Amino acid sequence: MQVATFAVTHHRFLDPSGRTVQPLPAFANDPETLRELYRAMVLTRTFDTKAIALQRSSRIGTYPSSLGQEAVAVGLAAAMTADDVLLPSFREHGAQLWRGVTPTEMFLYWGGDERGSDFAVPREDFPNSVPIGSQAPHAVGVALAMKLRRQPRAAVCVFGDGATSKGDVAEAMNMAGNWRAPVVFVISNNRWAISVPRAAQTAAATLAQKAIAAGIPGDQVDGNDVIAVRHVVGEALHAARAGGGPRVVEALTYRLSDHTTADSAKRYRDQDAVAEAWKEEPIGRLRAYLTGHGAWSDDDECQLIDESTARIDRAAEQYFAMEPAPPSAVFEYLYAALPKALEGQRDEVVQGHHHG
Repeated sequence: MQVATFAVTHHRFLDPSGRTVQPLPAFANDPETLRELYRAMVLTRTFDTKAIALQRSSRIGTYPSSLGQEAVAVGLAAAMTADDVLLPSFREHGAQLWRGVTPTEMFLYWGGDERGSDFAVPREDFPNSVPIGSQAPHAVGVALAMKLRRQPRAAVCVFGDGATSKGDVAEAMNMAGNWRAPVVFVISNNRWAISVPRAAQTAAATLAQKAIAAGIPGDQVDGNDVIAVRHVVGEALHAARAGGGPRVVEALTYRLSDHTTADSAKRYRDQDAVAEAWKEEPIGRLRAYLTGHGAWSDDDECQLIDESTARIDRAAEQYFAMEPAPPSAVFEYLYAALPKALEGQRDEVVQGHHHG
């Protein structure tokens, strides 16, 4: 006898050429809303290009590009309210920019300065999580706090395909399901966990179905269709805030760049596959739709590129002009009150800095 059956649904509104494959959700019928999503994706790619250039000239540290993945970050952020809390991995630049993290703060962070995580605007958003999947249990804790306080809020936790192979993520999903915590897990499935392809990670037909064992609905979305990402994550957030419990959304996208500036993907990845993936990328897709509907022009494009470049260049200049934090900063934010044993170390560092 069959005791349970499950299904995972795939959602898409725009195909790779920018044509609609089904009626658009209500928000997408407003051209200005779509232009705003488009501008945000272009700004994200502009930031990305600058960050890579700064890394190559040793002005920031190792940096993970989000080239080709802009629709996941921008789409999920556009679905959030200011009161929701973002728990990103380390490739959600577009979501951070949308939510009010400044490009200057982002350059500071990637330059190794923790002041870059002290966001002026989204004060409760979490900093980047470079360890894989460790932010997933944190997200359940955040969501549980919201639930205990009876707040109509939700946590959004983003991680990659590789993280779904980690115990942290399985445990977090299990807890979230059991506690009916208002958290939406977004799997940014860019097909590669550094050099390990999706096929070598798991035998599961989809990553979305990893939710099912935890008693959570799992959906799959075309992660290169910003309309679909915003719509599906938006519905999941609406349900979570209303007491409907957690959701998992697997966003299918592709990492068009190296894993980070310390990686060379040419060593393990077929370049023909990358060339094919470029045909699916999100910015050209939305631009084709907007242009086809008379909502975007070449002049608009030139103006956007100029404005985005100027904004990111200004942010880089602000970053260069900032006084570096003193070495003692390493100690100052570790504890509310520094233990006696570490005071001596701090004093040595301070003395050495003054004599140096």
